[in-house]
Amino acid sequence: MNPRTTPRTACRHPPGHCQRRRSARIAGGLLGLMLAALTALLLTVAPAARAGTDCDARPMPPHAIADAAATALAVASALDAADAPVALVSRVGTDLSKHGLRYSHAGFAVRDHPDGRWTVVHLLNDCSSDGSGLYAQGLVNFFADDLINQDARITWLPQEVATRLAARLIALPRDALYTPRYNLIARPGSAKYQNSTAWVLEHIAASLPPKTSVRTRAQAYTLAVGHGFSPGRIHIPYTQRIVGGLFGAHLVFTDHPVATRLGGDYPVVTVRSILEWLDSAGLTSGEREWRHGRWVATPGPG
Repeated sequence: MNPRTTPRTACRHPPGHCQRRRSARIAGGLLGLMLAALTALLLTVAPAARAGTDCDARPMPPHAIADAAATALAVASALDAADAPVALVSRVGTDLSKHGLRYSHAGFAVRDHPDGRWTVVHLLNDCSSDGSGLYAQGLVNFFADDLINQDARITWLPQEVATRLAARLIALPRDALYTPRYNLIARPGSAKYQNSTAWVLEHIAASLPPKTSVRTRAQAYTLAVGHGFSPGRIHIPYTQRIVGGLFGAHLVFTDHPVATRLGGDYPVVTVRSILEWLDSAGLTSGEREWRHGRWVATPGPG
């Protein structure tokens, strides 16, 4: 659900229509990976992406660059070991702990993307009140967006689903499952607004083996629900709605019915709701979690 926060690189169009940011190429030996990642970051750090905070562009300190490179290295090694065409990668950009959530944003790491091995494709808010874009980033840049911490989670999908999904992502910008009007708390199934997690959910659903191809977002969401998906809920009291400040801007409450606005419990596609759905529907072929700088034995709640 992360908002996009760098106006300089804002992109309201699919990746083929916009100038792509430099992304680290993760291939070859470990030393080559680290050098390439640090070089790419040092060249782009001044206007670096800021997902999950405010819209101020601030230089990243060297230790933050090193932390992002270390996480990228660990994630790339795990992805290479699994040898899947695509995996879901989650990160912590916004602090959602008061809502009982860990991960705020997720994207797809694509192995054979034209931009390089393990390029992350994801949707981000572009720092305006209602705009978004689709981005292709190297793993280092994906973890260098001024995150709360460097925790990461990799979720692999069944082979048939992963193969379909990778083909869809490589075929971008031809994406019928993209709505440029952004709402951080977009109502699940909304045709008017979309956030980053809804985009992820709908692409996974569209990659399930259906009887007919999925051509619209409504079809994709209906398919997800049919396979057992249930959105998470974010409680936003009415008083907090009035004063604002929950996550900054990018919230459109009128996307939800009046009864929801009065009660304050907003259904939202969260990273946790996606992870729980994949697990319960038998759509997870494996998971690994990088927490506090090391791999943990058992992934925790998302």
